[in-house]
Amino acid sequence: MIIYIKYMVSLRCKMIVKTELENLGLHYIDIDFGNVEILENINDTQRQTLHKNLMTNGLMLLSQEKSDLIDTIKSIILKMIHYAENDEVSKLNFSNYLEQTLGHPYAYLSTVFAEVKGITIEQYIILNKVERVKELIIYNELSFLEIANKLYYKNISHLTGQFKRITGLSPSYFKKLAQQRKRILTGDH
Repeated sequence: MIIYIKYMVSLRCKMIVKTELENLGLHYIDIDFGNVEILENINDTQRQTLHKNLMTNGLMLLSQEKSDLIDTIKSIILKMIHYAENDEVSKLNFSNYLEQTLGHPYAYLSTVFAEVKGITIEQYIILNKVERVKELIIYNELSFLEIANKLYYKNISHLTGQFKRITGLSPSYFKKLAQQRKRILTGDH
């Protein structure tokens, strides 16, 4: 089970959360900024106690409704980036599609997401698009123009700019490194 915690932005916050979970007898798998994956389902009493104890330390446990909303936003974005193939969904603007699908104004969705994840929905989309570009480059089945079209970039320059801003590398240099690595791993020098 994943629970989301607002204002969890430092290692000190992680330590507070870890201590509070241990005090409640809950076992965590992973503690990240903004969310915690725990093994057990948390009951209402545990949730209330955790919420109260986190509040005294400047943190806030998100309601199950908001937690589910964040998971749904992430799931929709990943589906649109990784699995949509030239259908009307993938051609829509992300913000409009999220609004239509979830029935909330985009400003609300964006605020909830940013408060918990520490990045905006747009940044999350860009990070995931760049990861998808990396995959497609490594597969080496599509040209950069085809990748740009597949992921609905305006043009190759737009793809290149985002890729370089996130990775520090141009897509062509990344491709060259991936090919070198593949040759080394397969023994083709």
